[in-house]
Amino acid sequence: MSKPVGQNTLCVHSAHTPEPATGALSQPIYLTTTFERDADGGYPRGYRYSREGTPNRTSLEACIAALEGGIGAAAFASGLAASMAVLELLNAGDRLVAPLDAYYGSVRQFTEHCARRGVTVELVDFTDLTAVRNAVGGRARVVWIETPSNPLLNITDLEAVTAIAHRAGALVVCDNTFATPICQRPCDFGVDLIIHSGTKYLGGHSDVLSGLAVVREDHALLEHLQAWQRTAGSALAPFDCWLLRRSITTLALRVRTQCAGALQLAGFLARHPAIEQVFYPGLPQHRAHATAVAQMPGGFGAMLSMCVAEGRQAALETASRTRLFARATSLGGVESLIEHRASIEGPKSRTPQNLLRLSVGIEEPADLIADLEQALE
Repeated sequence: MSKPVGQNTLCVHSAHTPEPATGALSQPIYLTTTFERDADGGYPRGYRYSREGTPNRTSLEACIAALEGGIGAAAFASGLAASMAVLELLNAGDRLVAPLDAYYGSVRQFTEHCARRGVTVELVDFTDLTAVRNAVGGRARVVWIETPSNPLLNITDLEAVTAIAHRAGALVVCDNTFATPICQRPCDFGVDLIIHSGTKYLGGHSDVLSGLAVVREDHALLEHLQAWQRTAGSALAPFDCWLLRRSITTLALRVRTQCAGALQLAGFLARHPAIEQVFYPGLPQHRAHATAVAQMPGGFGAMLSMCVAEGRQAALETASRTRLFARATSLGGVESLIEHRASIEGPKSRTPQNLLRLSVGIEEPADLIADLEQALE
């Protein structure tokens, strides 16, 4: 398996060259919906209508494909739009195997949209390879991985689960939002397709909604996703593509800083008497720490969750007392966030009622630790 190298260089230079007409180092934002045809009716410059393609989208898609080690990508209006494009591969009678612990928006798509179309959906514990093997059997069409998972930070063994799925002839999809290609590259473990909510770490500044699907090597699969992108009209707009590509320039710097801070916070919380449990794969006591070390060479991510010892109300009160951590949904931005997940997920949530999820930003870890310390008092 290849190890990603030169990530800062890739982040800066992938699909990024001076604009030929003026020499501008920053790509212009092409706010046009249509492009001129030649006198013979052709489009020799490669673009004809912005729903089908724009220079900004081409640049973004080439950049994220290079970072993930894939052949190409498709950019969508949100992370859920990207995953919906993948789920459109499934037909009535097909079988989808996915994790119990996963982003609740994805699970809703599985259990509501897919099931309504006649797709058999089985949710299992992906930390149990026997359970995965039994669920996949010889019939699964798609196996969906999310690692680290949201919000319990479970780790799926990418190599093992991909092997199980491929033996059954299934397509393997991995949501790599939490890890980003800076921490792990699922393509290196044989995963067929990678999903990102670009809104999170790729955007990194809480100001652009976006989603991406990256294909490892199947050109027909890439063409299918691009066709759906055009047909559904769900492609990412030029300005949003420009924002995302600009932010990716600092992705490796941001993520490494956030990972280092999260590791310090996790260690502090694991020793705090008011905390019942900490979920973070970088802690040696995490049940899949060894697997995380093996498949996350770039770091353990900047997301962690903690269960407050005195229950739901104590968790809510803790979140209400933070000064640097903002109480807000989402994650991956430069600012730190804290959220009571069960209340945002609704009455069907499987998340513990005393769990708080933390998205660690780029602030000084000592300041974030002091903020949590005073909030837990």
